[in-house]
Amino acid sequence: MSFLWTVSDLMAAMHGRPMGNLPEGITGISIDSRSIAKGEAFFAIKGDRVDGHDYAGIAIANGAALLVVSEAKLPALGRLTAPMIVVDDVLEAMVRLGCAARDRSAAKIIAVTGSVGKTTTKEMLRHVLSPSGRVHASVASFNNHWGVPLTLSRMPENTDFGIFEIGMNHVDEIRPLVNMVRPHVAIITTIAAAHLGNFKDLGEIASAKAEIMEGLVDDGHVILNRDNEQFDTLEKAATALGVAHVHSFGSSAKADFRMVEFAGGAEGAVLWAAIGGRTLEIQLGAPGRHIAENALAAIGAAALVGADVDAAVAALATLQPEKGRGARYRLPIGSGSFVLIDESYNANPASMRAAIALLKDTELPEGGRRIAILGDMLEMGEFAGRVHAELAVPLVEADIRDVWLAGPEMAHLRDALPEDVHVEYRETVDELKQFALGSIAAGDVVMIKSSKGTGCGRIVAALLEKYPPSSGTGHAE
Repeated sequence: MSFLWTVSDLMAAMHGRPMGNLPEGITGISIDSRSIAKGEAFFAIKGDRVDGHDYAGIAIANGAALLVVSEAKLPALGRLTAPMIVVDDVLEAMVRLGCAARDRSAAKIIAVTGSVGKTTTKEMLRHVLSPSGRVHASVASFNNHWGVPLTLSRMPENTDFGIFEIGMNHVDEIRPLVNMVRPHVAIITTIAAAHLGNFKDLGEIASAKAEIMEGLVDDGHVILNRDNEQFDTLEKAATALGVAHVHSFGSSAKADFRMVEFAGGAEGAVLWAAIGGRTLEIQLGAPGRHIAENALAAIGAAALVGADVDAAVAALATLQPEKGRGARYRLPIGSGSFVLIDESYNANPASMRAAIALLKDTELPEGGRRIAILGDMLEMGEFAGRVHAELAVPLVEADIRDVWLAGPEMAHLRDALPEDVHVEYRETVDELKQFALGSIAAGDVVMIKSSKGTGCGRIVAALLEKYPPSSGTGHAE
């Protein structure tokens, strides 16, 4: 059997001690007792809301090969008889294991951060690097103090390319994570007003994102967005840190990975890019200029880590938007259908504008409506009222005539929209959900966008339940 870790290596890396009859090795690592697979180790991490030690028995019942538990929690486990590795602190043990995984790996490592597009770019990299070797990447948005070491710990020794998403909403959050990951290439997708309530201005956000460059290996590379107004700040930070190679992407004539031309479509796009002395025609399976911009960074990174660039370009044609991040569904209603664009995973002013542009560019059948269903953008702090009201400008410029809103902050947008826009406002997401379920008609194109914490994903789920996709994939054609 092929093990992710032998138990001897596991104990050595984590400074743990054995209890019970331990297996020879484990096939995987889980922190969720419900989804653990047979042969995996269950790490009983104590989170903000739940303590994994409380679910140790369930993990064993569901097939866990062994438990990793805290010394201090042993008395609370009572008479549970199971193979265990006992450590001082489970999360700290996972950090040590993650560092050991990085130490033993010969993979080329890419780390991604940015205010918008981290997860999309990470998934794009997974997609374009797969033809060139074995790829290991974080699942979902595992980009924080437990997600990064968990992803590292799960990285097989024979990985060719490791891709890590690194997030933050405060200063000093990226630094310890990137020092674990130690990337060969770091990408900063863009700097925008995300988590603005925790920062003074965009310059502070840029400085916090620049921490990703501190973990680069010697002779490492950073890829920066040349079109972003914080480019100069980031470039200066790279120089101050002694980063060996600074590259840029964007439409600027000075960009190393340059967008020569972009032709957007309803379900995809074509991008012409100048990379490495060549002009490449790139078919994109997902629509939106922001997707094309991230594709430049992904292809640039693929070139820097020695992947097959032509194979990477070809792979982009089959790229599909993810659930909550632009996934499209054509749903039957009455004798026709409507298109649902699910952008409900997260939102800030920049990604809101990108989603509005996506709605504008989506083909509209005769008699249909372009409907923007928008929920609050969270973590905007004292800027909340202003940034919500300012969304009126891109909505009007995109000629979106139907805007349905939910949440206390979206009241600012309601008040800022002109009278000729049909606005439906509800205080809560569930009230708007009920309205939407009874108000969408054949021919409509509906885009739902909000911060995840608002719960607008419940509107998406309700629409998919009431109008189940008729095609195999459910994606719009």
